[in-house]
Amino acid sequence: MGRRPDGALERDVLRVLWRAERPLTPAEVRGQLDTDLAYTTVMTVLTRLNEKGLTVRTARGRAFAYAPTVSESELVAKRMSAELSATKDRTGALAGFVGGLNRRDIAALRRVLDEGDA
Repeated sequence: MGRRPDGALERDVLRVLWRAERPLTPAEVRGQLDTDLAYTTVMTVLTRLNEKGLTVRTARGRAFAYAPTVSESELVAKRMSAELSATKDRTGALAGFVGGLNRRDIAALRRVLDEGDA
């Protein structure tokens, strides 16, 4: 198995947490991942997510249980905003983004923009 793309493991762990209806321990997260990662690897990822403010943790026995602090859509929006803020050509970046959207996404974007004008 090759190296994972940057952020892929964090995304996988967050997806497990987003699907859960309660905070999960590292062992529970590991059990729901489709991989044979070491417990310590999952625990390290959860700790990093917590340090980034993307999870909150509470004591559960001798371990911590983790829950997400943002939804998937909120995280994607924050990342898109950060990338947009990092460019000098915001118009070009937005044009490139919109130009790559399919019709359904364009319609959704129009609805969101129309709601913002209300």
